[in-house]
Amino acid sequence: MLLACSIGTQVKAQEVEKFAPKREFRGVWVATVTNIDWPSRPGLTADQQKQELIGILERHKQMGINAIMLQVRPTADALYAKSREPWSRYLMGKQGIAPSPGYDPLEFAIKEAHFRGMELHAWFNPYRATMGAGEVVSPEHMTQKRPDLFFVYGGQKQFDPGLPEVREYIVQVILDVVKGYDVDGIHFDDYFYPYPISGQRINDSLTFQKYPNGITDLKDWRRNNVDMLIKMLDDSIHHYKNYVKFGISPFGIWKNAAEDTLGSKTSGLSNYSELYADSRKWIKEGWVDYINPQIYFTFTRRVAPFGTLVDWWSDNAFGRHLYIGQAAYLVNSKSEAAWRIAAQLPDQVRYIRNNNRVQGSIFFSSKSLSTVARAAADSLRLNLYKYPALPPQMPWLDEIVPNAPQDFAADAMADGVHLKWVKPLKAKDGETASGYVIYRFEEGEKISVLNPKNILRISFEDFTSFIDTKIEKGKRYNYLVTALDRLKNESEPSGPVGVQTK
Repeated sequence: MLLACSIGTQVKAQEVEKFAPKREFRGVWVATVTNIDWPSRPGLTADQQKQELIGILERHKQMGINAIMLQVRPTADALYAKSREPWSRYLMGKQGIAPSPGYDPLEFAIKEAHFRGMELHAWFNPYRATMGAGEVVSPEHMTQKRPDLFFVYGGQKQFDPGLPEVREYIVQVILDVVKGYDVDGIHFDDYFYPYPISGQRINDSLTFQKYPNGITDLKDWRRNNVDMLIKMLDDSIHHYKNYVKFGISPFGIWKNAAEDTLGSKTSGLSNYSELYADSRKWIKEGWVDYINPQIYFTFTRRVAPFGTLVDWWSDNAFGRHLYIGQAAYLVNSKSEAAWRIAAQLPDQVRYIRNNNRVQGSIFFSSKSLSTVARAAADSLRLNLYKYPALPPQMPWLDEIVPNAPQDFAADAMADGVHLKWVKPLKAKDGETASGYVIYRFEEGEKISVLNPKNILRISFEDFTSFIDTKIEKGKRYNYLVTALDRLKNESEPSGPVGVQTK
């Protein structure tokens, strides 16, 4: 299957050059809960954890991924040092045990991602506090310090979203990361009120009585509790750092058409009715910068076809970004015959690309692209994501373009072409550069920054030099460099500068 996929991608090389977009969100979830993706097991040394993470980032860079959604708070715990919550047990095997002194996993991940031209979105689970009954937690865990803030459902302890104190606490937890780290985004997945379990009841009637907020219907009240948190976060995140993106990845169906004429022509579980998550409202109100519905279905899934849901969400994105959650983990699964069709995932990417109101994808999850979905990852690396891409712009947050880098120079040396430049002058909004894009053109090639084929390097760091070692001796090259601001607005280019290699 891998061989067939590779041959197919080679045949389509011309298609790649013609259609690969220069801007596209290409994300992957790196899950830490139960050590799904990283670290591979609890108790690794700091160096082992770092090497594993570098390996993950390198693999994804090779396949064209430009955004990492790193799970930093799976169960009211932390994979980062600047936290009011205990260290996650998925790091060292026991909650509250710190990894090596001076090692901050999130800080390290951000630095390594930015070096490779990848965004880092900190992924939080807002309400989940434990994974099951009998779980051993640190004495410093909130379930121990404030048991009154939780209910138990399906054996898991969960923050009660109806409590004002809970909403305020979660906002502060997330602001610790917004203020303390150089993250590009804050990301939630689909876990709000719990997925329904037969015979289970959410024990929040006393909270409803105490804080009804003028609402008489329990289901409307629950939805409003989630809405309030989302609105508070949107305001708070952008108050402190306007360039930090806020996005949510809800279950793929908002409402079915049978519930509401505005809903999709589907008949599956409903975000709105069963999870109390009014996901369409969040994007309509502009409370999120991107919505990332988990459309974990095939094109032929009768109750919820992939294409039907992509089209529905694209009609309901209200000018914000839409990234489609794709189920790499289901490739080759026995759950449905269509998942065993090699082209299922690549064809989903092509379908997404054909809709200009969809800006990209996020794959669940990292490890799947190296195991069950290896052939699909080959399609990304060799064809669909063959050339680098910048994340799409968000003009509602910032549309001021940075100034061009200054004094761009290129020198051919024995070890490669040495490129250097000077940081641009401040733009109208006070920004200089938070990253750079270097373009390279062979002699006679059209000099243009529009074709991603000519991108030599993207970095989200403010370095001002680079050595191009991937050259042929005796050839002439032209180079350009552009500046990027925090929201990936791109300057006019400096250059071109021509150089003859030795």
